[in-house]
Amino acid sequence: MKAKLLVLVLAAFVSFGAVAYAAEGVFKTFPVYTDAKSPDNHYIPSGWMGDYGDIKMNDKYLTNPHGGSTSVQFIYTNKATQGARWAGIYWQNPPNNWGTRPGGYDLTGATKLTFWVRGEKGGERIEEFKIGGITGEYADSDVAGIGPVVLTTEWQQFTIDLSGKDLSSISGGFCWATNLDVNPEGATFYIDDIKFE
Repeated sequence: MKAKLLVLVLAAFVSFGAVAYAAEGVFKTFPVYTDAKSPDNHYIPSGWMGDYGDIKMNDKYLTNPHGGSTSVQFIYTNKATQGARWAGIYWQNPPNNWGTRPGGYDLTGATKLTFWVRGEKGGERIEEFKIGGITGEYADSDVAGIGPVVLTTEWQQFTIDLSGKDLSSISGGFCWATNLDVNPEGATFYIDDIKFE
């Protein structure tokens, strides 16, 4: 009976507390995106920003994924639909959480976030990739990022160093942003295998 109760309590804790590391303190790989509809995926690409009308997303893109059977395709048309002259997307937990409600994951123990990305033509420029940085009443506990990054047509792996970061509450699990000034013809690019390690 005690064992059953412990399992139920742990299940509830993982669901609501969202601790991502192992009980013994050793961090396990924590995927943000591996494949379309994978049960291992965490966070939702719900935080569309800036000229969100200029973005098309296909998270089931089948051609030439880095791993598995799919990658995420983004088409940025740079039309300044909302007048911002930039656009981006946050992967969030819970979806559409801009720091107004509890959520996120405790990623304590992770030392880096890695991901793979390629451009359709090469030369596409992404100004920033990052984790964290969501503000508000339930703000992310820290932020880290890299950029700008100029893409090639080949898959390249990039790493965001998380050493020394407070990862106790991260609602913004991954983010990219770019603008029309550095992509005068727009940009089509692909992201795959995003994970905390």
